[in-house]
Amino acid sequence: MSLRSRVALGLVVPVAIVVSYALWSANAASPYFPPLDVILTRFRELWLFDLVASDVLPSLKNLGLGLLLAVIAGIPCGAILGRIRWMGEMFGPLLDFWRSVPPIMLIPPLVLILGIEDSAKVTIIAVGSFFPVCVATADGMRQADPTLVDAVRAMRLGPLKTMVDIYLRAGSPAILGGIQIGLQAAFVLMVASEMLAAYRGIGYLTMQAQVTFDSVTMWAGTLLLALLGFTANAVFVAIRNRVLSWHTGMRVSRASS
Repeated sequence: MSLRSRVALGLVVPVAIVVSYALWSANAASPYFPPLDVILTRFRELWLFDLVASDVLPSLKNLGLGLLLAVIAGIPCGAILGRIRWMGEMFGPLLDFWRSVPPIMLIPPLVLILGIEDSAKVTIIAVGSFFPVCVATADGMRQADPTLVDAVRAMRLGPLKTMVDIYLRAGSPAILGGIQIGLQAAFVLMVASEMLAAYRGIGYLTMQAQVTFDSVTMWAGTLLLALLGFTANAVFVAIRNRVLSWHTGMRVSRASS
């Protein structure tokens, strides 16, 4: 199936849902489900003009900084735990414990300690996204081909070149998968932290709209969050597929042989 056919097929259900809601809400007169054109008008007024600088950009900045810190810390820590066996066994139970804790549970203690400033939200996002990146990197390090590792040792290549050419290359599918999970966790934590402890941001305004029964603004905020999450994930998947094109080609060649 061609790319155009896959995209067209994937749009069938979303388009059907949007059209159905537009037709139903136009005559429903429900205070909880306003007409689609009213939601889109409020969406344009708030998120494309009035609140971009004051709320949208700060939320995206916190998201980006938190995820970046998680990647910067998670990949080296995961590489160490994956390469040094005794350290992996020592810290493995701790990682498993924190990985089983819902990321949202990190918000109350961190808000208590750090307050409700943007730095606190960046920390919440970074801590919650760190664990999937770290665990995935550690698992990826263990997927290196032992034959290649022995060959590199026989050639006496430096540790940095060995790490980059062998371990990181072999672990890149797992690492990028962990970053994708971290991205999803970052979005959840961004929204939740703004809803629970904030004075600005997309999540804050969406929650305030719900509290004040402003259903139009609430749905406009929900629509923005859905579009941002979908777009970020789609962009990341495109980058991941481009970076891992060698891995996909290798799997295809193995399957054909």
